[in-house]
Amino acid sequence: MDNPARTSAHLARIEARRRDLEIWCADAFGGRSRFVLEIGCGHGHFLTAYAQAHPGELCIGIDIELERIERALRKQRRAGFPNLHFLRAEARLFLDVLPGSVRATAIYFLFPDPWPKRRHHKNRLLAPSFLERLADRACAGARLYFRTDYTSYFEDARRAAAASASWSVKDEAWPFEAATIFQERAREYHSFVAVCRTDR
Repeated sequence: MDNPARTSAHLARIEARRRDLEIWCADAFGGRSRFVLEIGCGHGHFLTAYAQAHPGELCIGIDIELERIERALRKQRRAGFPNLHFLRAEARLFLDVLPGSVRATAIYFLFPDPWPKRRHHKNRLLAPSFLERLADRACAGARLYFRTDYTSYFEDARRAAAASASWSVKDEAWPFEAATIFQERAREYHSFVAVCRTDR
């Protein structure tokens, strides 16, 4: 049975996070309506390199783990790139609080937690419902770049993207390489690119 006090406290924390994210977004976007998103940015290796190579693009990396974001923020401060931002946030909540006119032009999802046990597969983020949520916050023609070293997750994610009404898997070259820690450790990995076909 649910504990009402615990449930109330949890809902209050979520609402506080939502308000904090709304304030952060209003400041970070500063009137801009397009950005590049990395979900699960880890220590920030990939997005820092990407922001340096693409100074005209607003780059935002999110991760739920505090220690990872703290390390990413140290990279951001050292780099001093004005187009680079890192934020501790849960992906669904972040998408929910984005300003209405803001859309992602590219979404990188690199080496996410594979949740390898079958009973935990429901926790994998790149599932059909989340793909639709992403499409709602992406512009038409936006690219989703997915990469993992876990074959079953790759197959499930690619299958979900191919079956989606809002995404189409394309045979396209990977546009930018900057190895993450997980990529450096992987013996092999799999990638796919999907294009948002919803007219926004």
